[in-house]
Amino acid sequence: MASFSELTTPYLLLDPVVMQRNIDFLQQRMEKLGVQLRPHVKTAKSLQVAQRIFNGDHGPITVSTLKEAEYFAEHGYTDITYAVGISPDKLARVARLNRADVTVRVLLDSLTQAEQVMAWAAREQVKIPALIEIDCDGERAGLRENDPKIVEIAELLAKNDLFSGILMHAGGSYHCPSKAAKEAAAEHERATAVAVRDRLQAAGLECPIVSVGSTPTAYFAQDLSGVTEVRAGVYVFQDLVMAGIHVCQLKDIAISVVATVIGHRPEKGWIMTDAGWMALSRDRGTANQEVDQGYGVVCAMDGTPYSDLIVTSTSQEHGIVALRKGSKAKLPKLEVGSKVRILPNHACATASQFDGYVVPDADQLAFWPRINGW
Repeated sequence: MASFSELTTPYLLLDPVVMQRNIDFLQQRMEKLGVQLRPHVKTAKSLQVAQRIFNGDHGPITVSTLKEAEYFAEHGYTDITYAVGISPDKLARVARLNRADVTVRVLLDSLTQAEQVMAWAAREQVKIPALIEIDCDGERAGLRENDPKIVEIAELLAKNDLFSGILMHAGGSYHCPSKAAKEAAAEHERATAVAVRDRLQAAGLECPIVSVGSTPTAYFAQDLSGVTEVRAGVYVFQDLVMAGIHVCQLKDIAISVVATVIGHRPEKGWIMTDAGWMALSRDRGTANQEVDQGYGVVCAMDGTPYSDLIVTSTSQEHGIVALRKGSKAKLPKLEVGSKVRILPNHACATASQFDGYVVPDADQLAFWPRINGW
């Protein structure tokens, strides 16, 4: 691959050392807590990243699109949970994968979805295992803990040998800046999962999979008794949202967008770059946190953040870099042609703007492609 000086900006830079440190940390934490980690590959969407998560093996994964499922299945991953509510238009692709000796579990929270899955499984003569989604904190889809439909749906699926268990995601943990609040969110997630499992078992139904997970709760859970697996994804790269709720530090963020300075507006205190929202995404996930990081934190090429320097606004291909409001820092002297690194608010959203990662590998640069689309 070309040298750094020959690359056209903006591009997505991945630090493999930082990434591996993040991977190892959570794996060791899950081992200590005695639970399996089922990484969510929606963040990286990269075979090369997955190979490092599993040290070259093919472990269990979570996906958010069927394109991810198909891509990873082609490369030997055969234990897949598709963690987005299933719709009938996607069942043909799910059936095709399951017929090819790849286990793809679907997610549902209604009798209608269960009936659709059962009809497809019967018609295509293929097993389509299903998980029931539970809403543990009001943040997303799923049935609440005491909803009688949980048992009704599980019984219906079990009669057709399609019931695999339950799944939930503590999305509310992303709004928990304090350690105590994140620990409480993790325990609430666990306790809700175990309570639902116990209700199912009391009704005579086996619940082999009890799946929970988010990066904040995975990092702050103190007890995972009763849980069979934890799903997390953004931990591999980390981002400013995670740093903003004290899950990680800026030094733990493994990806950044490399941009070039293309101009100045000294009367406004602006430095212009070629990384607009098409590169950084429109995600403003830190806007309601303790510190608003704009569209990203601006760093020197060695990764050192400039004092109070952020991307304050964007258009399609322009990024406006300025000091955050109220700062007493001085605007750095960055001449036209200078390069900067911009840490992303949301790693998943920013990475999705690119076809792959530029990765320093010894004295060379590698390019790791990623799979985008649905």
